[in-house]
Amino acid sequence: MDADILIRQETESDFDRIDDVVRSAFCDVEESDHTEHQLVQRLRRSAAYIPGLSLVAVTGGGEVVGHVLLSKVEVGSRDAVHAALAVAPLSVLPAWQGRGIGSLLMREAHRRAAAMGYGVALVLGHEGYYPRFGYKRASSFGIKFPFDAPDECCLAAELLAGGLDGVRGTVRYPEAFCIE
Repeated sequence: MDADILIRQETESDFDRIDDVVRSAFCDVEESDHTEHQLVQRLRRSAAYIPGLSLVAVTGGGEVVGHVLLSKVEVGSRDAVHAALAVAPLSVLPAWQGRGIGSLLMREAHRRAAAMGYGVALVLGHEGYYPRFGYKRASSFGIKFPFDAPDECCLAAELLAGGLDGVRGTVRYPEAFCIE
């Protein structure tokens, strides 16, 4: 891992570069619809956006090489609605992948989210990657995603001790996610 990677909150001057990073990161991903950069743009304009949880990885030379966004979602049932965060998307430029930058972004995003009082993060992601950050099958906690996806890819993590206690139901994404 390059020692001179800085993780910081995105700024407006980063937006175009973040779009490039996100597009590049997902260009060869078969499961992608290749609109993740548009999701980031929509989320920034929504009430689900938390500026302090949209982070970039920057080289010592100032190049943005990675990005992660955690935004507000809910998990709800007839009995209760719980606040949670969705990780979407996590992106690293292909030339920089495999160097630990995604891990740096995830760990810092989790740390900041926990400091803000968020107890749960959810992700639709690769079952071989996200468990290193504490993610487990969401279904094992009684959490369902509102779309057809493999169970092993629908994941939840506890950011604070007891954060998943009593959290059950279906994930409710904000309109910016365009999930029907």
